[in-house]
Amino acid sequence: MSLSQASISSSSSAFFAQSSFNFKSRTSRARSVSVPAKTIGVCKCVAAPQAEKTEYKTQVNRNANMGKLQAGYLFPEIARRRNAHLQKYPDAKIIPLGIGDTTEPIPEYIASAMAKRALAMSTLEGYSGYGPEQGEKPLRVAIAKTFYENLGIEEDDIFVSDGAKCDISRLQVLFGEDKTIAVQDPSYPAYVDSSVIMGQTGQYQKSVEKFAKIEYMRCTPDNGFFPDLSSTSRTDIIFFCSPNNPTGSAATREQLTQLVKFAKDNGSIIVYDSAYAMYMSDDNPRSIFEIPGAKDVAIETSSFSKYAGFTGVRLGWTVVPKQLHYSDGFPVTKDFNRIVCTCFNGASTIAQAGGLACLEPEGLKAMQGVINFYKENTDIIMETFNSLGFKVYGGTNAPYVWVHFPGQSSWDVFAEILEKTHVVTTPGSGFGPGGEGFIRVSAFGHRDNVVEACSRFKQLYK
Repeated sequence: MSLSQASISSSSSAFFAQSSFNFKSRTSRARSVSVPAKTIGVCKCVAAPQAEKTEYKTQVNRNANMGKLQAGYLFPEIARRRNAHLQKYPDAKIIPLGIGDTTEPIPEYIASAMAKRALAMSTLEGYSGYGPEQGEKPLRVAIAKTFYENLGIEEDDIFVSDGAKCDISRLQVLFGEDKTIAVQDPSYPAYVDSSVIMGQTGQYQKSVEKFAKIEYMRCTPDNGFFPDLSSTSRTDIIFFCSPNNPTGSAATREQLTQLVKFAKDNGSIIVYDSAYAMYMSDDNPRSIFEIPGAKDVAIETSSFSKYAGFTGVRLGWTVVPKQLHYSDGFPVTKDFNRIVCTCFNGASTIAQAGGLACLEPEGLKAMQGVINFYKENTDIIMETFNSLGFKVYGGTNAPYVWVHFPGQSSWDVFAEILEKTHVVTTPGSGFGPGGEGFIRVSAFGHRDNVVEACSRFKQLYK
């Protein structure tokens, strides 16, 4: 089946609109782009032969919740389409600005600390086996001091992990299947997909591109990408990301104060994703715990991935304050500790050595250099789309640029850009129905690639 024939169902995580490649319906500004060919080695993806008829089946039923998920997870689907495009144009220089994966080397100071720890593992004196599931104490202390000083967060409130995404799923196991959830719309797909898998949702409603029993908090340019809480129904759990992925918007102190009050009034728990906090340029809170009363209602999860280039190293943390209690008065942190000890053997000691180096003065300086590099990329992308007359959002406080294509299908825009410029972006509808009509352009890329991609955008939309 050709790519143009592929029909993919919508979902709350992928929201895959059917992608027609009929570019005649495109805006008159769109033009073909002449892109110089570059001969490169190609790893060809060959379709596997059709599976043979199953001769034996177990008597174990499939998890019915898995059947609720629509199509595939967003980012593997983008990779699939990129691979199909590469088969069609094997000599094209594809520029990936879709998946938010870091591209620049880990700073030497930080990498050296991991290398030293790895080498020590080859000696009797330096070898270590299992460590504390909650993370090594020096790193927990350093996280508390660096990110939560004077906020009332202590080292034993912090659980070091292999990344924020993994912790989101662990938190879902903690909450259980009988909880109701709210998400920003659009939002990071893992919140919705993990909720579906856990059984917290109803069936997918194709007519509105939403799952039943999830409260979608619409975030648009009209409301400053902050939901109208007065019209938001009460849920047990509220997933909230700031700076936001994908819109790049950041909640103000006043807005987060409203969110904490809303959670307190409703007896809800906020799961606050602060994975991009160090990209903040405006004077907005970098942690939910800067808001008075937040320790009573909030959990915060974060990561070294986008600060130090740890997307492959895998290291993050989650803060569960001792003040956070269930309706029966039982401390949430005690249950999360049990989940961590049951489901996880602790983050890699080598990765933790890198994390500790990140939080030393030289490491912090090196991390800020990496962040500044990507913020410069963001400026280039924003200037490009602004110069072409597009409405552009985000960028200032996050490594993502949210570009509006009013009246157009996000997947059609994604497809046209890929077909005519060989640049991979991310369709906004992949983050929820509120993302329809937008694309997300990631600033994670080599500088030459970002400049070249922007040149191609200018040729396409001039």
